[in-house]
Amino acid sequence: MFYSFNIDVTHGTTEATAEKTDLDLCAGIIHQVDLVFPVNSNRELYVRILNGTYHFIPVNTRGAVRADNTIVSTREFFTVEEWNNVFTLVAWNVHATDDFTIGVNIGILPRKILQPFSFEELLKVALREE
Repeated sequence: MFYSFNIDVTHGTTEATAEKTDLDLCAGIIHQVDLVFPVNSNRELYVRILNGTYHFIPVNTRGAVRADNTIVSTREFFTVEEWNNVFTLVAWNVHATDDFTIGVNIGILPRKILQPFSFEELLKVALREE
């Protein structure tokens, strides 16, 4: 599965007045996350993604990702459960006059696709062959 969100962030917001958007995802393993920063955002657009109180991106609690005209891409292996599948994008835009759109792309696959055999399954097969 592949999720894509395009979220407008109002100009003149600060960390204290950050805009929050829920990202409702399916259960599975997050294996890829891309943050697409627009042209001319001049590193004035700040983004965090939270899962409850856990800082998913970036993991440092006071950090935020910011860039200009680039894609910040990361490989992950993060389990999303059905009971804990709502992530929150927290974003603020300190630019004086321009609103910006942040693109968020998230790839999720079932564990069986990303990890077809567990260590325990491989061990069982190895022990049967002996």
